[in-house]
Amino acid sequence: MRYIPRLEKKYREEVVPALTKKFNYSSPMQVPRIVKIALNQGIGAAIADKKLIDLGIAEMTKIAGQRAVPTVSKKDVSNFKLRKKMPIGVRVTLRRERMWEFLDRLISISLPRVRDFQGVSEKGFDGRGNYSFGITEQIIFTEIELDKVSHINGMDITIVTTARTDEEAYELLKEFGFPFKNKNK
Repeated sequence: MRYIPRLEKKYREEVVPALTKKFNYSSPMQVPRIVKIALNQGIGAAIADKKLIDLGIAEMTKIAGQRAVPTVSKKDVSNFKLRKKMPIGVRVTLRRERMWEFLDRLISISLPRVRDFQGVSEKGFDGRGNYSFGITEQIIFTEIELDKVSHINGMDITIVTTARTDEEAYELLKEFGFPFKNKNK
């Protein structure tokens, strides 16, 4: 028998019926679902110190539970002493079980650890049902050991869904318990 993450089980048993009722879907296949979660970390200081990319890869791999890869610059920018194909960031894309596990840890453990947390903004939707937001410190994740952190880096998290509208995506994430700020409608 296959292991089923907690949020995947919640999606099947609670989220699908709730969204079907709210949006009057005729089939469970119409209900939006989360496809992938992309994590991206820009490390601008890596231009001067190449070791920061290796540290970023190690931290992002711990956070995601999957090997992170460096991102490289697409063109030369002389003002920043940046050359084409220089590593300037780290990224990882999560799907299936790792995606569900990461989302569970993000909602229930990491986001509540943010200092003075008021909820995430609901303005991060792109018009096609995807949601992006930024985190200012990678130390909110329990996988990161505070003693071994040399630089505080932020990261961008993008949740890609099959929702057609932002309202559907908002309701999908809200059903999972995503901590949005109070939305005034």
